Amino acid sequence: MIILGISAFYHDSAVALIQDGRILFAAQEERYTRKKHDPVFPEHALREAYRYCNISPDDVDYVVFYEKPFLKFDRLLSTYVQFAPRGLRSFLQAMPVWFKEKLFIKQIISEHTKNENILFIKHHEAHAASAFFPSPFQEAAIITLDGVGEWDTLTIGSGSGNNIEIGKTILFPNSLGLLYSAFTYFTGFRVNSGEYKLMGLAPYGEPKYVDKIYDNLIDVREDGSFRLNLDYFNYHVGLTMTNRKFDRLFGGSRRKPETPIRELDMDLAASVQVVLEEIVEKIVHFTKKEVGGDNLTLAGGAALNCVSNGKLLRKQIFKNIWIQPASGDAGGALGAALYVWHQHQGNKRQADGSADSQQGSFLGSDYPEEEIRKYLDENGIAYRELEAEEVPVKVAELLDSEKVIGLFHGRMEYGPRALGHRSIIGDARSKKMQRVMNVKIKFRESFRPFAPSLLAEETAEYFDFHHDSPYMLLVYDVKEDKRLDITQELEKKKGLEKLDIARSVIPAITHVDFSARVHTVDKDVNPFYHRVIKEFHKRTGCPVIINTSFNIRGEPIVSSPHDAYKVFKNTDMDFLLLERFLVEKKEEDRKQIDYEWVKTFPLD
Repeated sequence: MIILGISAFYHDSAVALIQDGRILFAAQEERYTRKKHDPVFPEHALREAYRYCNISPDDVDYVVFYEKPFLKFDRLLSTYVQFAPRGLRSFLQAMPVWFKEKLFIKQIISEHTKNENILFIKHHEAHAASAFFPSPFQEAAIITLDGVGEWDTLTIGSGSGNNIEIGKTILFPNSLGLLYSAFTYFTGFRVNSGEYKLMGLAPYGEPKYVDKIYDNLIDVREDGSFRLNLDYFNYHVGLTMTNRKFDRLFGGSRRKPETPIRELDMDLAASVQVVLEEIVEKIVHFTKKEVGGDNLTLAGGAALNCVSNGKLLRKQIFKNIWIQPASGDAGGALGAALYVWHQHQGNKRQADGSADSQQGSFLGSDYPEEEIRKYLDENGIAYRELEAEEVPVKVAELLDSEKVIGLFHGRMEYGPRALGHRSIIGDARSKKMQRVMNVKIKFRESFRPFAPSLLAEETAEYFDFHHDSPYMLLVYDVKEDKRLDITQELEKKKGLEKLDIARSVIPAITHVDFSARVHTVDKDVNPFYHRVIKEFHKRTGCPVIINTSFNIRGEPIVSSPHDAYKVFKNTDMDFLLLERFLVEKKEEDRKQIDYEWVKTFPLD
């Protein structure tokens, strides 16, 4: 049986194809349209799924959508009635889209898929299914946490075998995800895409507003349940997240995008991060009491807060945690498909506790070598063709000489993280590499940290917690014996000035609080990338490299060889590796970099 899952019309549209419970393909529409977080119906991703899996629309037994549109419409209407006449402007702006498109989603899906067997499940059921069914656990607690689905903003449930059950819920307008997004908005970042920037900014500030947040914005009980004080917010009635009362509370106004980051922004980031972590911990303690067991699974946009995730795992409230790599709306497509296979159709599921069924999240397209060679030849791009066994050795050699390499290999990642198949990589030992990659290659804010990729078997050597993190969703601290003594230097620095101080023997990936968003690389799940890092380890004695997503600011991760070459050509990257084909940036090429093209993409 083949089931097609779809998420669309809000944020990060995606498709997922499964056959008899096995994931065949999953990808976001943005990778093909080149529009970041593209919310339109994912027709390009759907077409690619059919092509890649060599199936036709007639082969699909069920199509399932990741939420129930009429329930969502009910929330929109009810919210307007509750707060009327406030919110009239946003209500009138939303209505044409609903009457033109969103109320006719079944018809739109049928037209695109040529299928009449269309099912709908609730948004947080899709999140819960995406968390539990691919996990390695036969039984587990499930927490889903995001801005809002139809009505739900938080659910607590359990999974056993092929069945999930949702127990406790918190409903809109009370939302921990929207609280965090309100601060994302106020500090000048884009809601639904800038939350990870807020998380990265937090260590530069002081959490001096924690009490003010608790006293004025959110009432939290011991079980983690909460209620927001809507007097300070505008998301339920307007086109912005916060209002003037919020401004007065913190003694400022919203930072305009692409203006200098203020001390206020850093301190607010630090404060709301602490609040999020404390509330999530309460929720997890309550879930442990309600559900029990050793295993926890997470999904929803807030599950991408890897700082919170890492702290939860270290506290061992649950012994094991598995987080859906595509935890946001894109993952709803996969969750919806798996829900129908297991829960709707009643098909058995067996997990042994060791390996998940996410396949490293390498679930998108790949490109045969003959296609890559043809692209390079037809476009007159000079390259060197390497032997397969030569590639990891050559890449390690280039990394050791502080070269920056765009890596395009194998199947594209599903979810927001590049995991070694569509990555830009560099030497983590380099003191200059973080700034070089941020400013000259990614064209983004200088404060943004980079993640380390390291051999899974070497995690305990460099980080304070030895637990695999294959999807880059956990933050650990660099071990004391790998840190440098910088106490006197730190005392002289404030805010973003802290960025210039090397903190460890791997300074390019060590954040200002000595943390790192760790990506452990397993030789069985990611063999090519493991070989690259292994060769670098042999050559340098260091099993850690920088890994950042292969894109520039404002663009999605690259999908095709053409996308990869375009980014390579228009940035200060040194080499591009397309499978076995190595392209070098010549000095004369650097003079032709089209920086104006890059500036057309917003920083936020």
